Amino acid sequence: MKSIVALTALLVLAPPAHAADVEAGKAKVQTVCAACHGASGVSVADTIPNLAGQKAGYIEAQLRALRDGSRTNPIMNPIAAQLANDDIANVAAYFSSLQGATGTAKSELLPNMAKTGVTFPENYKSTFTKYHTQNNPGSRQLLVLYANDVAVKAAAEQKPLPDGSMILIEAYPAQLDADRKPVTGADGLYVPDGPPLYTAMRREAGWGKDIPEMLRNEDWNYAVFTQTKEPRAGVNQALCLACHKPQAKSSYLFTLGPLAAAKK
Repeated sequence: MKSIVALTALLVLAPPAHAADVEAGKAKVQTVCAACHGASGVSVADTIPNLAGQKAGYIEAQLRALRDGSRTNPIMNPIAAQLANDDIANVAAYFSSLQGATGTAKSELLPNMAKTGVTFPENYKSTFTKYHTQNNPGSRQLLVLYANDVAVKAAAEQKPLPDGSMILIEAYPAQLDADRKPVTGADGLYVPDGPPLYTAMRREAGWGKDIPEMLRNEDWNYAVFTQTKEPRAGVNQALCLACHKPQAKSSYLFTLGPLAAAKK
């Protein structure tokens, strides 16, 4: 009985938990989280959850799980890893303070995430080096990677990729069998079925200046192009930036090893 009384006294006398700062949470959301979840907690895409009106405790729990890796998400893990406890509490409090949205509501992309400096390199087949080919099971695509001379030279010299570096990826849809599984050839690679889409990353001085530090990949920009090599509208660079963020020591590439071994 005495122990229960003592515990109750400690609880009563304990200082109150640090109150979340909604305004600080709003500032963090507007500069970073808004890129995907919207400044008002209404997301920019159907595949991204709305957070407006969500319970603060639930948001905190998810962000902590994403930060410690017990919940995995290639986009959110690197972002949550940069959040302090106060950041998590503040962001959760802000989203919780907002009114929930209808299921059809959608936010516009942030202007600095919708624009890109990357243009399509029309002559890449003759001027770039093809340095790697791999399957992408998640998208059921065959990826063929090319790099320009600037990137190839730096990688071969074991140097960080400098401004002017560019990587282009041909993303071919895989041929599917009767069970909707990708068909592979004798080399283990998917058999392509139709023309590719294209994704690209390039860096030039100043291209990252308008991107918040939590997302910024130095001065890299990203782009997606259609089968006719036109820029695809509605691409959210924030997804690419967040995914590549953990690769900072590899010049933000997942394939720096194969690039360093490339032969022109």
